[in-house]
Amino acid sequence: MESFLHLSTGGFLERVAARTPAPGGGAVAAMTAASAAALVAMASRFTDWPAGPAEKLRARLEPLADADAAAYTEVLAAYRMPKDDPSRRGRINEALRLATEVPREVATTARAVAVLADDLAERGNRNLVGDVRVAALLARAAAEAADELVAINERAVRLPGT
Repeated sequence: MESFLHLSTGGFLERVAARTPAPGGGAVAAMTAASAAALVAMASRFTDWPAGPAEKLRARLEPLADADAAAYTEVLAAYRMPKDDPSRRGRINEALRLATEVPREVATTARAVAVLADDLAERGNRNLVGDVRVAALLARAAAEAADELVAINERAVRLPGT
């Protein structure tokens, strides 16, 4: 699978809008949080603050879009196994368990982006307060979205008979 990072913004949005299960919400949450981190890095540079912390968070978030799509593909593969296969339930549960790890990391990292953005909004370049407030809002939305995906996958692990 081609990395989403090598697509144009329009190309990524086309992939999201396509009639395919991935990329989906987890990849969008990761890319949204990465975009927020990029805004924080830009604002840091104009404030003469170190951009390194925001760049490290962005670097962590960017590959999570691909990782989320790969994890969800494994979930789908497990659900496609024959229902009478005795290993099916275990494989589904394991795939769902692994599929919670990526959005959990997105949520944690996105929250760290929001903290940086909040700090920069308070003490950074006043001309960029709009950019960092947008970054904080996007990062929090991405974290909340990722938390929701974790909860959905955790509930699905407990469902019998799938």
